[in-house]
Amino acid sequence: MEHARPLPKYLVQRYQGWKATSFAENKSWYRRLASEGQHPRAMIISCCDSRVHVTSIFGADQGEFFIHRNIANLVPPYQPDGNQHGTSAAVEYAVTALKVAHVIVIGHSSCGGVRGFYDMATGNAPELTEKSSFVGRWMDLLQPGYDRIKDSYSGDECINHLEREAVKVSLDNLMTFPFVEAAVKSEELSLHGLWHDIGEGGLKYFDADADAFQPV
Repeated sequence: MEHARPLPKYLVQRYQGWKATSFAENKSWYRRLASEGQHPRAMIISCCDSRVHVTSIFGADQGEFFIHRNIANLVPPYQPDGNQHGTSAAVEYAVTALKVAHVIVIGHSSCGGVRGFYDMATGNAPELTEKSSFVGRWMDLLQPGYDRIKDSYSGDECINHLEREAVKVSLDNLMTFPFVEAAVKSEELSLHGLWHDIGEGGLKYFDADADAFQPV
């Protein structure tokens, strides 16, 4: 614990500004959130990328979304092996405890994790193939998506399609969780896939019937 240090000054200043303005003006709302607990309508699974700001995209306030972020917004398949699974734990809590009505997976343009997988798959990132690479082993989850498109695209075009495949892989894997499958079949839960264009502010949804991403 001796390695922990005080916050950088700029973060302290931002916090103090928030406490004196936004919090002070909405104190009753924050106290209600604290006393009544959270009741989000949706879970959002997004990338860790700092440029993806889902609460801003949807104009959401505190308490609206249960948000889980990881590299390349991937969901692993159901694997109850007794090991530690952060994303699976978040999905379980959202669906079985919070009873969210929607699980939304949102991918994005210029995803570093997806590019890393492509470089690894094409032999240009040997460091990611090492067993000790947490990023590499996590991105192995994208292999089924890559297998679907690797013969049709290459280079940046392939990476662009892989960003969408990451969303589709996650949607497929979500349905391997028995409690997700049961909630979907009983129409208590719906799954949604999105792809966000950071530079243009665009948003597309996955249309399963057309097997394509359509503008929102």
